[in-house]
Amino acid sequence: MSYLFPGCALLIFCKAPVAGQVKTRLQPALSAEQAVAAHIELTRFTLERAFRQPLCEVRLYCAPDSEHGFFQQCAAIYPLSLHHQQGAGLGERMQSAFTEALQAYQHVVLIGCDCPSLTIENLQQAFAALIDGADLVLGPADDGGYVLIGMSQSQAELFVNMPWGSNAVMAQTRQRVIEAGLKLHELAEQWDVDTVDDWRRFQRL
Repeated sequence: MSYLFPGCALLIFCKAPVAGQVKTRLQPALSAEQAVAAHIELTRFTLERAFRQPLCEVRLYCAPDSEHGFFQQCAAIYPLSLHHQQGAGLGERMQSAFTEALQAYQHVVLIGCDCPSLTIENLQQAFAALIDGADLVLGPADDGGYVLIGMSQSQAELFVNMPWGSNAVMAQTRQRVIEAGLKLHELAEQWDVDTVDDWRRFQRL
């Protein structure tokens, strides 16, 4: 296949759709089963967007592994490869994914599967910025975190002892970028689906 960004890869982090383990912050407004359905819908939305144009190769990084039938179904529908998330915490798993992918690709962007505000244009901007020489690309979220991170060389210092899930993630990442002397490109601020209000916002799209 001819890609718009050859030599690049999009990594998508996704949890297996297991009741009580995904989108738990949507409960009790949603039942555990409804939260699973929401997770599946958001994941499919993310994959549809990723393949709207032939951007680059796509890797689905699965937790706890890729054996769940949902992941197998995704691989049957979309031209992606399945990979296991490796590591104890989120930072370790992200760093591991970047280290692995950057052995095969020049530029790598990582996203989750719960940010419906990210557009195909945002993904294009991220890859273009890396190709143009940015050390790091970030897509800040309105809750103080980020929904996208991209790099061309592994930057382990961005993932160690980070307060994941807090509103300080983006601020601390910016500070570490400054301390490391990295060239940062930021995309427009986004929103992701963490709360019931976010879910309802997605449903209104």
